Amino acid sequence: MDSEMAGVQACDVLIMGSGAAALCAAITAKEAGLDVLVAEKTEVFGGTSAWSGGWLWVPRNPLAVRAGIVEEAEAPRRYLRALLGNRANDPRLEVFLENGPEMVGFLEDIGAMVWRDGNKIPDFYDHDGAAEGGRSVTAEPVDGRALGPLIDKLRPPRDVLTLGGMAINSGADMAHFFNATRAPASMWHVTKRLARHAFDLATKGRSLQLVGGNALVARLLKAASDRGVTLWSDCPVTDLIVENAQVTGATLRHHGRDQLITVRKGVILAAGGFPHDPTRQKGHFAHLDKRAHASAAPVTNTGDGIRIAETIGAQIYMTLVEPAAWAPVSLVPDGKGGFKNFPHLVDRGKPGFLAVDSHGKRFVNEAVSYHDFIKTLLAVTPEEETPEAWLICDHKAQRQFGIGWAKPFPFPLRPFLRSGYLKRGRNLRDLAVECGLPPETLEQSVTRFNAHARDGHDPEFHRGETPYNRVSGWAKHKGPNPSLAPLEHGPFYAVKLIPGSLGTFAGIKTGADGQVLANDGTSIGGLYAIGNDAASIMGGHYPSGGITLGPGMTFGYVTARRLAGLPVTGLDEASQDIELQRKEA
Repeated sequence: MDSEMAGVQACDVLIMGSGAAALCAAITAKEAGLDVLVAEKTEVFGGTSAWSGGWLWVPRNPLAVRAGIVEEAEAPRRYLRALLGNRANDPRLEVFLENGPEMVGFLEDIGAMVWRDGNKIPDFYDHDGAAEGGRSVTAEPVDGRALGPLIDKLRPPRDVLTLGGMAINSGADMAHFFNATRAPASMWHVTKRLARHAFDLATKGRSLQLVGGNALVARLLKAASDRGVTLWSDCPVTDLIVENAQVTGATLRHHGRDQLITVRKGVILAAGGFPHDPTRQKGHFAHLDKRAHASAAPVTNTGDGIRIAETIGAQIYMTLVEPAAWAPVSLVPDGKGGFKNFPHLVDRGKPGFLAVDSHGKRFVNEAVSYHDFIKTLLAVTPEEETPEAWLICDHKAQRQFGIGWAKPFPFPLRPFLRSGYLKRGRNLRDLAVECGLPPETLEQSVTRFNAHARDGHDPEFHRGETPYNRVSGWAKHKGPNPSLAPLEHGPFYAVKLIPGSLGTFAGIKTGADGQVLANDGTSIGGLYAIGNDAASIMGGHYPSGGITLGPGMTFGYVTARRLAGLPVTGLDEASQDIELQRKEA
């Protein structure tokens, strides 16, 4: 950092937030020769990204191409048009599709990232242009020791989703845990993982087997640090400085002291959206009239980036199809009179599970995306009722897959039952009484489901008929449909589900290059927004897993190149020249 005068410091680029999008922007800008400061509000780096599954949706990415999955450029565009309608005309979509593969390749080429392909992960919907794989990437797992002292500044994985603090990776790793009591190879894999975790706890006090979003952020954080990016934690940004319609700096609160930062190029807002801003939520989350919203994002994501942009006239775009990335959540007692939010992303589509509404009736294809599950719950719940559901399984399913926070065998069920989180009944009528559901209706719902599930069919909701449904199931299931099995082995278990989210879609309106737009539609000079601070390029739709991190990191790459004066694929060359001339003037 340069010191220009007492109490004032300067940099080229100031980035608010430290999730994957922010760190990608920091690395890109630093590689271009810019002086970069990352200001993180909390004591640890990583934001929501560090708690995520870590997947990016990037069609036509280099890993897919190397594997021989070469799709025509128009295919993902057809898919997005089929889902988004006229919202597919957003010019930012073209910039994303053009630059996403470049971003993946860039981070790989400079040694900042080791990627793992998701070439068998299908899109959420079986529409025109959909792919059954080749559009997803994530970070390879990494040993936390590679971070050195930085490991203590990495946000740990979300505790309720771990085994004693150890995160489990999606795919083969998770399959081994589900199959540990059935296959010696899986038992050996699990034993090694747990033994290593015990050693890490004893020597370091936390898991060092970093996977998913934790591995993604760890690799980006190390790459940023190695390149000399200045990383400040405990450093909320409180105000933007504007001179002659140009953002020229910001006020930070660094370790309790006010600090003025002037910027030579610009400020990038990447503070994680507003999942825990109750005021903004109440204005846009209709179900909050009946129940508090339960977000799985860090509680410190309170809309700070959106709020400070709004104070200088930024346009806040809230009229999306959906304002947030919905997910079913169960409330886990924290032992202190409060709750932690458990997002149900894995269990719902497994054989031996089904979901019912507060009247005991099945209402949804349980294997659809977490976003569609809650969209459906909100749609079918009468206005005068509170939206909630129950996820139900039999003993066999619970012991193999677990249900929410209640872990599978060999973990005991007593703690989950004693806390009231898990409900149990010897038969379905007993379970209905425990859950406050009509016993006859629940019995009828399960009986009707079982009659067809035995043969692998679901005539009511068509579960298991799409590639995504089938991947959400269990490939080793012996029945004809990997997502379906009857519930017939008592006792039976249930967990209450309520509407929650993984993050927000609504946010700051930005142009094709990520620059923040004012209420009159003009650009605010020197100010950019990426990640969940920016309004989603998908218009509130959720086409596939990874549509937050993929575009977020891509626009981190794009905005950093713009601030460095480098060309960006897909942006109109004339508009780039005009903007660069304006900045130079």
